[in-house]
Amino acid sequence: MAAEVVTTAYGSVRGTTRDGVTAFLGVPYAAPPFGPDRFAAPRPPEPWDGVRNAHAYGPTAPKPPYARPFDVLLPDPDIPGEDILNLNIWTPEPGRAGLPVLVWIHGGAFRNGSGAVPVYDGTRFARDGVVCVTINYRLGVEGFAHLPGAPDNRGLLDQIAALEWVRDNIAGFGGDPGNVTVFGESAGGMSVTTLLSLDLGLFHRAIAQSGAGAVAQAPEDALRVTRELAARLGVEPTAEAFAALAPERLIPAQTALSAEVAALPDPGRWGATTASCAMAFIPILDGELLTRRPEDALAAGAGRDVDLLIGYTTDEFRLFLVPTGLAALLTDDFVGPIALGMGVPADVLAAYRDRHADLSAGDLLGVLITDHLFRVPAHRSAERHGDRTWMYEFAWPSPVPGLGACHGLEIGFVFDNLDSRDTVGLAGDAPPQALADVMHRAWLDFAVHGDPGWAPYEPRTRRVRRFDGADNAVVADPGGEDRKLWG
Repeated sequence: MAAEVVTTAYGSVRGTTRDGVTAFLGVPYAAPPFGPDRFAAPRPPEPWDGVRNAHAYGPTAPKPPYARPFDVLLPDPDIPGEDILNLNIWTPEPGRAGLPVLVWIHGGAFRNGSGAVPVYDGTRFARDGVVCVTINYRLGVEGFAHLPGAPDNRGLLDQIAALEWVRDNIAGFGGDPGNVTVFGESAGGMSVTTLLSLDLGLFHRAIAQSGAGAVAQAPEDALRVTRELAARLGVEPTAEAFAALAPERLIPAQTALSAEVAALPDPGRWGATTASCAMAFIPILDGELLTRRPEDALAAGAGRDVDLLIGYTTDEFRLFLVPTGLAALLTDDFVGPIALGMGVPADVLAAYRDRHADLSAGDLLGVLITDHLFRVPAHRSAERHGDRTWMYEFAWPSPVPGLGACHGLEIGFVFDNLDSRDTVGLAGDAPPQALADVMHRAWLDFAVHGDPGWAPYEPRTRRVRRFDGADNAVVADPGGEDRKLWG
């Protein structure tokens, strides 16, 4: 195992090389967001003297542990420390120039996750000739709560700061700042479409996995969440009051409130834009960074010069219903309030009841919310982005009973990390390597050439590459009859 040293704008870092890939882990891209910088926009890191070892993942953002059973299904390392705004780089040749760059934004409902999750290890992307970067950003209250006296969308500002760091420093690691692809899943995919809508000029291609352009919180709805959280904590709903509380004090209250929003997304209590995605802390329409929903910005032409690959899994929402036992417990009495509370139109709900009369209440809710949160918004974003858009569906069903092709299942295939313990929890102990070979290559080809290997999406034929582990064929408008119900 050899060591490599690269000089950044803030100081030199020493990585480690193994099997032809050099990893630089825990490299700071912004100053620690604590003390006077808490709830502030990110600022550059303080320069350092000498060579900083980048041999281990850096601290992760304050976050709660996943509740059972997700603590087993979705490993989420918790690394203490304040220098949380860090990133990780895997490169095949630090001394080379002009390699394509992939920057991963992790998911976790905007309140969990980090760039240190094992399945996000970028070694195999680097093995295949690209520089892979994974990032941390602020989560939950720290990153996304609306706090009067502080800038909104701090987590998004962190992501932008990380992309600016990549632009300014990645050449030293062999990467081409003129050929950057940003990709992410779930909250990371929603972040990708949000960043795409801002015309930042910081990336040239975008891949949104299970996260389209419909998620954005109205400020008045965000303030409802803040006021409720403040009341539970016994403080004023301001940045100053929240800054007096340690993250360890905030997180239990944040977790309880988030669970209530997810369990019963009541627009009368939380506001329609919160209830629609059943998440309490999400990007906010602040009138400065975000002035409109991402999909509306795409319809107006934003992001048109960035190539887009967007998609979803066939059974997204089953991840949240099956492992918890909810799919078996739910009765029809719950389906209407949950679906309508999340903004599913009443006529769509009625039509789904007719079209899927053979499904149990839990299975029907899984189909409805998969389409509401993931599939239909992905089609809308693809339509609105226009030319240079490709679409996929991940349809390989997990061998774990009841999961189907659930949310997050595709990640290990994309990274070609089927041996990661993250992948095994969802995909079993013998997932098909041949499917990983196909998906990983498609993501590589998109990053390198701007073409994943099938025909672009267009509204007339709605061609979608269906990764099912069999023929992985391109099909026209899969599930089109249900899709048409949404208008």
